[in-house]
Amino acid sequence: MDPEKILRGKRVLIVDDEKDVLEFLTELLDMCKVDQASSFEEAKELLEKNFYHAAVLDIMGVRGYELLEIAKKKNIPTLMLTAHALSKENLKKSFEMGADYYVPKDEMSKVDVYLGDILEAREKKKNVWVKWYERLSGFCDRRFGPKWKEEDPEFWDDLLKGW
Repeated sequence: MDPEKILRGKRVLIVDDEKDVLEFLTELLDMCKVDQASSFEEAKELLEKNFYHAAVLDIMGVRGYELLEIAKKKNIPTLMLTAHALSKENLKKSFEMGADYYVPKDEMSKVDVYLGDILEAREKKKNVWVKWYERLSGFCDRRFGPKWKEEDPEFWDDLLKGW
């Protein structure tokens, strides 16, 4: 999968209250047309008036879950990005609310790859969480411990099968 090719010319919204994160991701996604928002209000307005191929939403600081609800109503693929909300509970909540990916800020240098995964999975009508698991379950093992899925094995099994 070539993220540059998949993302070229796509319109992406990046929402984060940290200016350096917005700048880094805008540079990383230079093959896209990027809109930035640093507040909930600004992001809400952009989501409501524009079409986006994808959105990258910080969870904390910009009310990311509320933005996720707006994005889902418009069928905009979403990647949840977080540092402060990095937990098993927020991981599961993101999945349950319909996010397409959940990425710790420690891994944001690969957001282009993850957005490519999302758009490719949508195009091929595949379960993107299988690709997420391949790419990020090792991070979760290190962060949450190797048994992090055992608290709710049915949920994770169903998610990875694609319901």
